[in-house]
Formats: sequence, structure tokens, C-alpha cells
Amino acid sequence: MSVFSSMRYCLGLPTDFSDLTLAMVLIPMGLFFDFMDGKVARWRNRSSFLGQELDSLADLISFGVAPAACAFAIGFRTFADTIVLSSFVLCGLSRLARFNVTVSSLPKDVSGKSKYFEGTPIPTTLGLVMTMAYWLKQNRVLDALPWGVKGSGMFEIHPIVCIFILHGSAMLSKTLRIPKL
Repeated sequence: MSVFSSMRYCLGLPTDFSDLTLAMVLIPMGLFFDFMDGKVARWRNRSSFLGQELDSLADLISFGVAPAACAFAIGFRTFADTIVLSSFVLCGLSRLARFNVTVSSLPKDVSGKSKYFEGTPIPTTLGLVMTMAYWLKQNRVLDALPWGVKGSGMFEIHPIVCIFILHGSAMLSKTLRIPKL
């Protein structure tokens, strides 16, 4: 729904932020459902490889594709911007794939859960969504994005889009270890 709301905003009036606001509100709801499906699986003492893969796919869409779609909608629309946003989604995909492959080899606590995340977990992209929501509230979208646009033609880019590359790199880091709470 978030991705479709971002697309609806792109098709409508650039001054009507209702669809874009909805797109950004729906992303944290994905976090709620991500927590709940895990709690239900543990409560029922049921898990499967299919469930693990579907959970990762849902995470990729909720915290990778949807934030990138929101970023495109608010104005990161140049060719270079879309390469950066595509790279961000691929970083999220790589992070989730690596997690699925390595989760069994990470050190566990007494309950059997991994002690830490290798790289930042993909739901931390909510920080990017909150940043974009702030820009939206300040009407800093489209031509008014922070730091403007630099370059020309295929090399035209909004420098602030680089926060997506920084975040994507943090997700892929093998040395950054975030303790699980």
C-alpha cells in the first residue's frame, strides 16, 4: 500500500500530500506487523523456512522498496538519484539474504536467539522515513529538497540522496555489530 500511495502522489497534484503522507505512515505499520508475526510464530511454537523467507521478503518491501518509492515521490527523480535508490534496495536485499544464510552460525544467547545483528537491521530505515516526513512537513519536496540538485544531464543528482547509500552501507557492514535487546 505504501508503494502504491507513493505512485498515486506522483500522478496527482504536487501540492496534495495526502497520498505521500499515507505512504510514509504505512511503513511503521509494517514494523508492527513484522514484530507481531514473529511473536505469533513463537507463541504457537511454529516456524518454517518458508515463513523465514516470506518475512525477509516482507521486510525488503516494507523497509527497502517502500522508503525508496517515497524518496522518488518526494523528488529524488534524476537518473543518478534512481541509481542510488536502486542500490539502496539492493543493499537491503543483500543484507536480508546474508542474514538468512548466516543466522544459524551467529553466537546465540541461552534462549537460542542471536546475540547481535551484523550490520544495521533493515527496519532502521524508519529513520530515513522520519527524515523524509520532516521534509514533507516543512514542504521541502521536489524542487525544494535540502541541498538542492548538482550536476546536469545524466549526472544530475540531489546530494542529500547519499544518505541512502550511507544507510545501505551500514546494513551491509560485517564489522558493525548491533546488540539485540
